Amino acid sequence: MYLLFAMSAISHLRNLLRERSVRTGDFTLASGHRSRYYIDARLTTMTGSGQILVGEVCYRAIQEAGWAPEFVGGMTLGADPVAYAIAHCATRSGAVLDAFTVRKEAKGHGTGRQIEGGLPPGARVVVVEDSVTTGGSLLRALEVVAAHGAIVLGVLALVDRQEGGTERLAAAGYDFRSVFDARELL
Repeated sequence: MYLLFAMSAISHLRNLLRERSVRTGDFTLASGHRSRYYIDARLTTMTGSGQILVGEVCYRAIQEAGWAPEFVGGMTLGADPVAYAIAHCATRSGAVLDAFTVRKEAKGHGTGRQIEGGLPPGARVVVVEDSVTTGGSLLRALEVVAAHGAIVLGVLALVDRQEGGTERLAAAGYDFRSVFDARELL
């Protein structure tokens, strides 16, 4: 399901993603699939202006979906700037919404946690990602979050490449939304 927003922030974010994050050529994706384009959303989500726009647009998407999370986060590294931007925007608007990060594997030292950010069991969460191809990274993050005891309200991606991720997430029972699909950025 794709979301509609006020034109100013969404159109600025779309333009920023097109300018900074979209490359054409011959690429092998994390999924192992080959692609004629690559979307490195981090080149947008890690900029100051990208943080402001991602926070506003994605927080609005969460509100429009009717989700009321206490935490937002996902698999490091792509989800981190998205989650932090959303938490920052929510806090500036007076909401209480914190971020968390899912490590690819549990720390081998210290507390040995796989989830950082103080996520308690039973917390209501939205799991986020910068871009989704097959949904593999999101599904791994969702497994860790569920095993931790958090309640997943929904899943939000900045970009859906429309290469099976939506279907895999739906088949797993998750309410998945994205801000953009790849066609909108190419």
